[in-house]
Order: sequence, then structure tokens, then C-alpha cells
Amino acid sequence: MKRVTDIGGIFFKAKDAPALQAWYKRHLGIDVQTWGGAAFDWTDSDGKPTGGTTAWSVAPEESAQFAPSKASFMVNYRVEDLHALIEALKAEGCNVLDKIDDSEYGKFGWVIDPEGNKVELCQPPAGQ
Repeated sequence: MKRVTDIGGIFFKAKDAPALQAWYKRHLGIDVQTWGGAAFDWTDSDGKPTGGTTAWSVAPEESAQFAPSKASFMVNYRVEDLHALIEALKAEGCNVLDKIDDSEYGKFGWVIDPEGNKVELCQPPAGQ
């Protein structure tokens, strides 16, 4: 079974999220949206869409999005078969959270790495 296929998103906290979002927008040209982040659509060398997106987001420091981790970041990895990977991780003794979300953006599950960082796993909808 193939496990991680790509990085689907990078999320981090900031002491002053609006100021940091504005800095990235002004100085690095990231098109920060009202939800606090940006979506980078994947393209080939000719600029044609290839059916994927990487999310980037800055959250307020008090956000519970990464709980139970106390880390200031979380990486989202794309996977081919979330349920099979979750079962494999459980069998390998990993700290897998018992929740799986299914939404229009895909299926999501989480595991805590040995350093206590929450890792998000996403199986995107077919064709994305």
C-alpha cells in the first residue's frame, strides 16, 4: 500500500495572525483570503491544472485546530486509502485519533507523531 503521496497543506499558528497574514500577502504575494489562508492549485509546466491543491493557512495562537498537539504547526499529507492507512498505523502501535471526517474536501484522519505533533491525513475526492 502506498502511504503518503503529496503534501496537501501547511497550517501554522501566529501570535498576531492578521498581521502575519498581511506580511505574507504584501511581501511574498500570497493571495491570503478572508478564511486566513490561500489555496495553491497544482499545474503542469505549461500552467494547466493537474487536479490538486495545497492549502496554506495562518491560525490564531489560541486556535484548537491542532489539539491535542501543543505544536504551532500541522502538516496535511495526501494519501490514497485513508481507512487502510489508519488501520495499518493502529496495527503498528501509532497514536491514531479515533475520529475520521468525511466532507466535500475528502476524508480526514489524524495521527500523533512521537514528538507529539498532530499529523493530518487526507484522501481527496476522486479526481482531485
